[in-house]
Amino acid sequence: MTKYLISFPARAMDVPAEDFAAVGEAAHEVIREAKAAGVYVFGGGINADVAPLMVASDGTITNETYPETKEFDGGFCVLQLPSREAAIHWAAKIAKACRCSQELREFGYDPES
Repeated sequence: MTKYLISFPARAMDVPAEDFAAVGEAAHEVIREAKAAGVYVFGGGINADVAPLMVASDGTITNETYPETKEFDGGFCVLQLPSREAAIHWAAKIAKACRCSQELREFGYDPES
């Protein structure tokens, strides 16, 4: 089975404040469904209150990011699924619950992971 990353940037979730609790519950319901189906690996949201660090190969730590990931935020989950079609199905469920489009990416196979 292949692992898939389903994610969205925080700015994509343009939900009125009064609907936020309902969106959260709908998203949690899809995650509960994925867990019950045995396809959930892990997920969560990037904590925007904690600054990212860059750790170099020599162990040097700096307060920076790669330029292309400076805006990396939002939510994600990893599901293990039998096919890309199944991944699209789950991404659609999450998109409906979160009321925003989801990006779908496939992890490459690594026999050591």
